[in-house]
Amino acid sequence: MYAFWLAIFGAVCWGIAPAFGKVGLKGIPPIEGLAARTLITVFLVWGSFFVSDGISGIVRIKTISLGGWIFLAIEAFLATFAGDLAYYAAIKYGDVGKTAIVLAASPLITVWFGWYFLSENISMIKLIGGILIVIGVILVSFEY
Repeated sequence: MYAFWLAIFGAVCWGIAPAFGKVGLKGIPPIEGLAARTLITVFLVWGSFFVSDGISGIVRIKTISLGGWIFLAIEAFLATFAGDLAYYAAIKYGDVGKTAIVLAASPLITVWFGWYFLSENISMIKLIGGILIVIGVILVSFEY
């Protein structure tokens, strides 16, 4: 249940954030907004890291394998750079509600990727949820 409530909290944060991002992007290009947000995030993450783990956290970061660093770099590029830049451009030039619904299709890709590459199961509930997401994206696409 703990993971579920963390996911709910994350969904609430992600659901509220685009409105603030849209307002913050007024008068600036998406790449500048992403750079500013990333800088703020760096300060927040490193500050939290040092408060909770101190120097011992630095020692643990040094133990991450080269393979771990490579996969984290790929994830950072896809999610935090390319994905977030596309997201920022979408909320700047489009409606945040429509953008959010289209972006809600990302879990479908995650479920497929997890099934295909990580051998995770696709349950009936995941399948039904995925179908509902696709229906929602199709309905919203008529407004574009």
